[in-house]
Amino acid sequence: MSGNLVPELGHLEHLQYLELYKNNIQGTIPAELGNLKSLISLDLYNNNITGNIPRELGMMKSLVFLRLNDNHLTGPVPRELTKISSLKVIDVSNNDLCGTIPTSGPFEHIPLSNFDNNPRMEGPELQGLATYDTNC
Repeated sequence: MSGNLVPELGHLEHLQYLELYKNNIQGTIPAELGNLKSLISLDLYNNNITGNIPRELGMMKSLVFLRLNDNHLTGPVPRELTKISSLKVIDVSNNDLCGTIPTSGPFEHIPLSNFDNNPRMEGPELQGLATYDTNC
């Protein structure tokens, strides 16, 4: 399968699984996917997706699995994702993400290997210390 993810996907309010992995999906992740309050699994790994991870994904309060690895994503890991208490698996390895790795909320239990091969990523954020510019 190839093509782009369309913003209209965000209207599928009862959708629980969006599993489009190992395809040739291109373009960006629509911010409108954040409207999918019932979504349990967002699996978009092994595609050709570009752009940032939308911070609106943090509104997906039922999300358990977020696998975006093996794409061409850039920018930071949105801190809004730390508010998803149901999140158990996140894998963003093999992209071009930057900044630091969140360490609060569900990220406390995510293996650092799930952030591997993002050459501009700087490692786990240090809680309670002064913020620093990561040029992200």
